[in-house]
Amino acid sequence: MRILVTGGARSGKSRHAEGLLSGADRVTYIAPGRHADGSDPDWDARVAAHRARRPAHWQTVETADLSAAITAADGPVLVDCLSTWLVALIDDGRCWDAAAPEVDRMIGDHIDALCTAVQEVPEAVLVTNEVGLGVVPAHRSGVLFRDLLGMVNQRVAESCDEVHLVISGRVLKL
Repeated sequence: MRILVTGGARSGKSRHAEGLLSGADRVTYIAPGRHADGSDPDWDARVAAHRARRPAHWQTVETADLSAAITAADGPVLVDCLSTWLVALIDDGRCWDAAAPEVDRMIGDHIDALCTAVQEVPEAVLVTNEVGLGVVPAHRSGVLFRDLLGMVNQRVAESCDEVHLVISGRVLKL
């Protein structure tokens, strides 16, 4: 089963995703981002808070190479969150101000690899922010992020068996 869990900030989507895999033995929790080196205290605090509430036997992998981490996992995978993965891609590509077709192709290639990796594992839960529910800054980089995350969410949803929308801790299976 492959499930995309989406919702707004602080909606309960991460807790819901963790609950979906709570009975599994060897869950690999993947925190995708570019600051796994300890250079970002905010990132470290976020990962530590999530780690503290998960079962101790879950393995945590912090990486920017999401597709490789999914493929290498032994057992169910929980990815939290695709939004931080996208920000890392945009930062690494230095494309916050780039032309849209160029950025779409670069991100599209990464999405292709992600969707292939998701299809290769028997069980995966991926968490993302639903950009349609949030306030997006009306400047160029805000619009770029919203549009690209919308593309990520749509493509990943196509690779999943179910999509769960979480609002105020309540779950709607789409």
